Order: sequence, then structure tokens, then C-alpha cells
Amino acid sequence: MNVDLLRTLCEIPGIPGREERVRAFIEEEIDGLFDEMEVDPLGNLLATRKATRKRRGRGPNSKVLIAAHMDEIGFYVRHIDDDGFIWLNPAGGFDTRNLFSRRVLVCTDKGDLQGVMNPGGKPIHISDANERNRVPGVEEFFIDLGMSAAKVARNVKIGDFVVMNEPFIDQPETVVSKALDNRFACWTAIEAIRKLDRARSAAARHAVDIVVAFTVQEEVGLRGAMTAANQVEADFGIGLDVTLACDTPGVNANQRVTRQGDGAAVMVQDSSMIADHGLVDEFCAVARKHRIPHQRCILPRGGQDGAAIQRSGAGARCIALTAGTRYIHTVTESMRKTDADAAVDLLAAWLSQAS
Repeated sequence: MNVDLLRTLCEIPGIPGREERVRAFIEEEIDGLFDEMEVDPLGNLLATRKATRKRRGRGPNSKVLIAAHMDEIGFYVRHIDDDGFIWLNPAGGFDTRNLFSRRVLVCTDKGDLQGVMNPGGKPIHISDANERNRVPGVEEFFIDLGMSAAKVARNVKIGDFVVMNEPFIDQPETVVSKALDNRFACWTAIEAIRKLDRARSAAARHAVDIVVAFTVQEEVGLRGAMTAANQVEADFGIGLDVTLACDTPGVNANQRVTRQGDGAAVMVQDSSMIADHGLVDEFCAVARKHRIPHQRCILPRGGQDGAAIQRSGAGARCIALTAGTRYIHTVTESMRKTDADAAVDLLAAWLSQAS
């Protein structure tokens, strides 16, 4: 597993609407892997790799659109009060139970500023039982930059963005980080195309035109994927994303969605999309043929960019390829390395045989 690439991707700040740093890094990383690259007006990076062998039979090569969103959940600065405390508006979905006492980066035109985030209210020493047990709303959290109000006012403005500031952890079998949702997908797309590029055998060449859309604003409604899909007009769509691995204490086995260590997760259904059943069977058959660990899964709530591709233009045959991730939408998102590698292997193997 290329841990260093995933680490770098996860640690770059980039929330919905402010993905430019992630995009700039990816543009440099994939230089030479694709025949064409362009950035559309919304900010999606569209990278096209033409087919490297002819399609069997007549007709033009089919087109596959792979969507990997660049944004992570975060905040925009909505207010700076007279004491220099910064108040926030969310960009993406948060469980506020996971937001207490967090280190953050406030990303400004003048540089990134380290701060701490807490909710308003009394500390445990002077609060009563009701106050201690209440879970605050997102609007009650503020950031303390540890500087005077005047200095905050000079350096921070409304609309600057905020991300969590926690280090990437490389454990023996697992990686842990903020923003695995969805820099994992960006990593998977890059590594799968790199695997195709390095392959020497004729069987590893691909008879489909591949467009990888590194998309924007997925966390606020699949917005980037919608415009990318309408522009590309693909025959097939693949949404790359993380999915739940609730194989942890306190969750019934029938609700765990995936189990870590069982391989890449082929999504049959989520709340945004029902996958094309033929593609589900194809992916699983390819996985069996190449002995790639895999599992089928259904996610009762939550969606991904493949849904936008499926409903674009005249429609497309779509699937979602995922990896089970514990503690999604926290700073401790956790993924098994072997599952991540399996997703890369399965994507590359399917692309090499698709027609």
C-alpha cells in the first residue's frame, strides 16, 4: 500500500467549495498517467485516458466515468465576535458528540492558523448534571485562536474555511485519519490507473475510454458529480467512496454493513442509488477470477457520486466500489490496508476487461 500518498491526500485541507489545494496536488501526482486533463467551471478535475486496445466487435469504445470526490467535511467562518472567537457554519454532516475539544486549522489567505474548538458553556467543575449531559448543536461551537481580537480580525474573514487538525496514523494493519472520506477514493483512482499504466501484459490493457472525475462538493449533495456526468456522458459509472464498517462494540451484526478485513465492498444499494445488478455480478466475478477479497454490501442511509452519474443525461449503468471504514465523519476514520488494496486491484482488473 502506498501509505505516503494516502497520508498526503488526507492531510491537505479541502472542504466543499474549497478543494483547490487537493486538486493542485492531484494534478501534479497524475501528470503523465492521462492523455488529457481539464478543470471544469465548478472545480472538478477531469482526467481522460483513452483506450489502449480496440473494442471487440463494431462500434466506438465505451466510456467509463469514475467519480472520486476531493472534499472533506468542514466549516466556513460565519461570524467573528468582539472577543475574537470564531463561529462556524458546517459544510457537511457532523455528529456533534465527536466535536468536543478538537484542534483545528483556520485556512486563510494569509496562512493556516491553529486553533481549538469547543462548545459554549461551563466547564465540568461548575456545571450541573443537566448541563453536562446535554449535547450541543453545531451552531454552539466556536474556535479560539489564542490571539487578541484585533489580531484575529486582521487575519480571519467571513468565508475562510476550517478543517480538523489531527495527524494521520499508520498502524500495523490499519490507517487512521480525518478525510479518508474521501481521499481514499482519490488514492484508489490514482493507484488503479497507475497499476494499468505499469502493466506489461496485453490482458491488462483496457478497451474503454476512462475518465476519472476528481469531484467537488459531494458532501453537500453530489454537486460536482452532477456537472461532470452531464459533460462526460458515460456508458458506465463507478462511484468510489468509503462505506460503514460497524463491526465494533455496540452495533448488532445485522447492522454492520461491512466487516473490515473481508476485502473491497461492492455496493448493491444505498439511499442514493440501486446499482446495476449486471455490474455487481461482473465486479464480483472479476474479483473471484483474480482472487481479490471482496464483499457485497447495502447501506441503508448515505449516498455517493455514482448516483449523480446514474441519473445524468440519458442515464448510465452504475455501481459503487467502496471500502469498509470505521468511525466515518470523525478524525479517527479507520480503514484496513488490505481492504484498500483490494479496492485498487478490483477496479484495475475490471477496467482491463471492460468493453
